[in-house]
Amino acid sequence: MAEPKKRNNPQPLVNKRARHNYEVLETLEAGIVLVGTEVKSLREGQADIADAFAIPKGNEIYLLNLRIQPYRNATYFNHEEARSRKLLLKKEEITKLMSKVHEKRLTLVPLKLYFNARGKIKVELGLCRGKKNVDKREDERKKQDQREMDRALKYRERS
Repeated sequence: MAEPKKRNNPQPLVNKRARHNYEVLETLEAGIVLVGTEVKSLREGQADIADAFAIPKGNEIYLLNLRIQPYRNATYFNHEEARSRKLLLKKEEITKLMSKVHEKRLTLVPLKLYFNARGKIKVELGLCRGKKNVDKREDERKKQDQREMDRALKYRERS
């Protein structure tokens, strides 16, 4: 029997601003409904998830502001760059997320967009609470202190 073809999956797209602007309380993996040219464009790494967020509509959850650049080799059947895309989740997960979003005033933010081992595109969603500026400064101080400690240990090991 032939071995499965190994895919050359690109690096995952990571939302760096999400961890800076939000406190991530919980994460989960979701599938996403895409058109063929969107998948091809994602394989080339042509997407931006920095401003993206997810909202519940009816009994479904949609991802908004995910910008996937048009596929350059496509004909007139190319996709729209910033359309709302449906996320694929189980009903229990959707109801749980919707209740947390409405009751606790939390936000659904995509943290990472990647290809799994089977070549399917997945979104790592984070259930997040917005950070205040004080929290951001506190996190920055902690990072700076950690860097200084690491430098001191490294210098001490060299001596």
